[in-house]
Amino acid sequence: MMEQKKTRILAVAGKGGVGKTSIAATIVRLLVETHPDKRILAIDADPAVGLSTALGIEVQTTVDDIRKAVVETVEDGDTKSAMELLGEARYRIFDALVETDGFSFIAIGRPESAGCYCKINSYLKEVISILSENFDYVVIDGEAGIEQINRRVMEKVTDLLLITDSSKKGTQVIATIKKVADELVMYDQVGIIANRLPSMEVTQYMDTGDIPVLACIPSDASLAEFDLKGENVFYLPGDAAIVQGTKEALKKIRVI
Repeated sequence: MMEQKKTRILAVAGKGGVGKTSIAATIVRLLVETHPDKRILAIDADPAVGLSTALGIEVQTTVDDIRKAVVETVEDGDTKSAMELLGEARYRIFDALVETDGFSFIAIGRPESAGCYCKINSYLKEVISILSENFDYVVIDGEAGIEQINRRVMEKVTDLLLITDSSKKGTQVIATIKKVADELVMYDQVGIIANRLPSMEVTQYMDTGDIPVLACIPSDASLAEFDLKGENVFYLPGDAAIVQGTKEALKKIRVI
């Protein structure tokens, strides 16, 4: 019996404002272009749902919408058993899945509120995990911090990509994320993408510790304009700095 190939799960994390979502979207684009025969899933785990805009996707339903609907059923005094409710959640998760040309997309939605139904939330995390098994590549755009990815989406990733700019704060945040990830998340490899650099000279002053730097991407005025207009990264020119830099990083971790 042939062994099933392991799903590559790429989680993108870093502080806000470093271009994390643009890089996550560019990863999806490069995977689609390089592996047209593979199944690719983009997961937007950021409540701001910015990945959908960067990929040109219109979100109708999020995983959180489904969770809330299931919770409301419980609060309305419905006598359905827990197993029926969870079965319904499993079935309805596919309502949140958007199929598009070359890849699929799902948004997690807003953060969980206090006093949440942990069993249902944990089940939804399992559903996402099951969903991921149907894909060859999964790209997760997370909030600033890895705990949310661990709590709400899945407990293991194959590739943890930490995005920073040249600021001290940016490098401090990725160092913290790496420390938390070492305790909470199972991952195979980790690397840094330094983005929005005013010049390549600044890299010599950046303290990235012992985490390997996969790529250094200069500031790109055309991308800034794209971001402002909420444009789809698939329309960025192939020679754009972010496309070339992200490609370099993906080659180093042998994804493309």
